[in-house]
Amino acid sequence: MTDAAAPSALARLKIDRSAQATARRGPALLPWVVAAGISLAAAGAWALYPRTVPVTATSVVQSTPSQQYVQLTAAGYVVAQRRAAVSSKASGRLIELNVREGSQVQKGQLLARLDASDIQATILAAEAAVHQAEANHKQATVQLINARAETARTRSLESQGFVSGQMVDNVVAKNKAVFAQVAAAEAALAQARAQLKAQKVALDYTEIRAPFDGVVLVKNANVGDIILPMSSAAGAQGAVVTMADMSTLEVEADVSEGNLSKARPGQPVEITLDALPGTRFRGQVVGIVPTVDRAKATVMTKIRFDQLDPRVLPEMSAKVAFLSKAITEADQQPVTAVPATAITERDGQSVVWRLQGQGEASTVEAVAVKPGRQLGDLREVAGAIKPGDKIVVTPPARLKDGARVALSTS
Repeated sequence: MTDAAAPSALARLKIDRSAQATARRGPALLPWVVAAGISLAAAGAWALYPRTVPVTATSVVQSTPSQQYVQLTAAGYVVAQRRAAVSSKASGRLIELNVREGSQVQKGQLLARLDASDIQATILAAEAAVHQAEANHKQATVQLINARAETARTRSLESQGFVSGQMVDNVVAKNKAVFAQVAAAEAALAQARAQLKAQKVALDYTEIRAPFDGVVLVKNANVGDIILPMSSAAGAQGAVVTMADMSTLEVEADVSEGNLSKARPGQPVEITLDALPGTRFRGQVVGIVPTVDRAKATVMTKIRFDQLDPRVLPEMSAKVAFLSKAITEADQQPVTAVPATAITERDGQSVVWRLQGQGEASTVEAVAVKPGRQLGDLREVAGAIKPGDKIVVTPPARLKDGARVALSTS
């Protein structure tokens, strides 16, 4: 082997350290590259995955335009201003009852009758006494006529000198006595007639009649009951029936004294009854009772219906809305309404965001509406929504059609 070949062979036997270093660095960087790729993929997936938008939900409601004029609300009851517990001044057993609950009665109509057999017997005796007094009066009257005629004859004879003055005096005295008998007979006759009239009045008391036109609300007694109007004895009844004049129905509502300045006589109101939830009645304040209930710190107001409805009954619970102006029938027609904040502008049109689905699967869709009148905090709308639909109260600006939402109910 030559000298030139020796270094070449030695060079081949030498270990290349740089190649080994490069080989070691390559496999060490691979996990970091893989991790970075996974992170980028996750970030892209998160960006593309639909996000859940938190929203507050409420329901579409039915409202009336009259609500925009409400200044004050109060609760109360329907009350008949003319109402009576009908009874009698007489006492006795009830033997006849001609009405029942709900009966329509006219003034003077016979409602019930008490046993009057004892009074009828007394009336017969009083009638006999009247007949006797009339007979005595007639007899005394005849005697008076005769006495007057005798007096006239005696005076004539005296003038001719046929009788003495003493005889004339005796005839005149007799005439005066007969006149006194006639006066006594007249007094006895008047007394007998008064007694008869008193017994007939007592008989009238046993006939219980309607004091006014109205409706029987309560039947307080039954045939066979003892009626003692002025007594609280056990087993006895005071009133026979309770009745009311239905043409005098009004609402009595309590207004807190702090809000009394918002109520005034003649003020228009709107009345709703719990028993007739779909009907609204117009009325007005006809009076404010000038005293405060110390226990409740309220003042009673009396509300009259503009037009009574036969379905309105005494003691119905009522709600009264005191209005700032008079309303029309059109103002009482129900309309669809939503919170004013629920209406937003998208692509040049007004929309509300209706909720679809339930729970975590809830999404929203934009529904075009036509806004109408402002009804307090609500706004009248027309469109493809109906009362009961769930909508977003205050839609965020990033809300889009089909977006998933997380709900909370207002």
